[in-house]
This record gives sequence, C-alpha cells and structure tokens, in this order.
Amino acid sequence: MLEPISPAALRAALEWQLEMGCDEAIGEAPLNRYALPDRMPPAASAANVTAPGPASAPMVAPAATDPVAEAERMAAEAGDLAALQAALAAYPWCDLRLGARNLVFSDGDPAARVMIVGEAPGREEDRAGRPFVGQAGQLLDRMLAAIGMSRDSEARDAVYITNVLPWRPPSNRDPEPEETAMMLPFVRRHIALADPEILVLMGNHACGALLGRKGITRMRGHWAEAEGRPALPMLHPAYLLRQPAAKRDAWADLLSLAARLRA
Repeated sequence: MLEPISPAALRAALEWQLEMGCDEAIGEAPLNRYALPDRMPPAASAANVTAPGPASAPMVAPAATDPVAEAERMAAEAGDLAALQAALAAYPWCDLRLGARNLVFSDGDPAARVMIVGEAPGREEDRAGRPFVGQAGQLLDRMLAAIGMSRDSEARDAVYITNVLPWRPPSNRDPEPEETAMMLPFVRRHIALADPEILVLMGNHACGALLGRKGITRMRGHWAEAEGRPALPMLHPAYLLRQPAAKRDAWADLLSLAARLRA
C-alpha cells in the first residue's frame, strides 16, 4: 500500500515546478500534448503504397507548407486591423498559440502618431489579452505620462501598442528566431495599416525584428528608420525595473521623442 504524500513533500514538489518555470496552470483541464495531431500528416508506410506499373505516372510528394510564406499571404490579404487580428487568430503554424490563454493584439488608439512595438506578452498580458499591462506596462504608462502621452489620450497625444509576438512564450523565455520570422509579416502589415508617424522599438527583440540588429544599450536614443518611417530604439521597461540607473537614459529618449513630435 502506498504511503500518503505529506504536505511538506507536496510543497517541495510545487516549489521545484516553480523553479523549473511552471508558474501557472494554463487550462481548466489537463491536456495530453503527446496526443495532439501532427501539423503535417505522417508519411504513408511502405505497406500501404502500391508500386507503380510501367505505365503509371510518377509519384510526386506534396510540397511542405512554408509558415513564413503563409504568414505573408495571410497578412497581405488583411484589409484592416480587425481582419489582421482575425488572420493572426487563424494562423496555425506558431506553436505558442497552444500554450497561451489569449491572443494579445494591441492597445491604445490605432490613429495615434506613435506606435510602440515590444517583444512579447508576459503572464499578466496573457491573462488580460492586452499588451503592457503588468509591472513593466505600468512603468511604461508613467513614462509616457511624463511627456503628456498615454494609450487613452486623443489621437494627437495617444500611443498605439503592440508586440512582435502576439502569444506568450513559455516562462517568458526569449522569442525563437523561427517564431519571430513567422510573426514578422503580421507586424509589418500591422504597421502599414496603423500608419503611425513614428515607431518606438522597445528592447532588443523589437529592434532585431524591424532593424535587423541588436545591442539595445548601444542603439538606444539613436534614431533609425524602420518600415519607411522614423524609429527610436528604447530600453524595455522590464529592463528598467532590473536596472533603475538606466531610467535616466530612458528619460533622455522620451525627451527626444517629444521633441520629434513637436518638430
């Protein structure tokens, strides 16, 4: 007969899971991911394939789907932001969607002069279905308020916010290059449809996706061009929470943004 597990042992097991990154239960019921169907049908076994006769046409293997090409096609077909959000929700090739609670599309005023592009949703964003609502997002709101801007203002003083990835990576890990490549056509279409005057690229991964290079501590504060419009690389608010001394750099960048908007 098995001995009952003590409360101390259960607590130790839970603490171990937290250390491994299992910090929340995603679904209401358990899900056996080994039982999920493959995205591509398995190859037919040799027993089920009949060898062609002399007069048979040659067998041609079906072409594999290119997730990036499909993303480009689906993004290009979206005529407005609502259609783009629907296309993202229907895009089946990014496995991040399987572990996320919500698709995090955008927040703020789409008619805003400034569009902020971040990295990916965190736990609070995944729960709320909105970008930048956790601790880093609250800091971002205070930063914007310091120069008279917010996501809730009228278009002249508003911001529009999105991320490179619309689904939360497990345990808030960094985006994989393949994930960024699949989502980049949607991000570019998002920018084209919103048509902001200025882009603010928050952090290394937004800069890597839209500028093709990283090194945010060197790039921050130096204006660049992305998607045919001025782009300002800035330190991500999550970085500022870890490195408070860098807030003075962020303040300098905010003043540069305000000056550009007044010009």
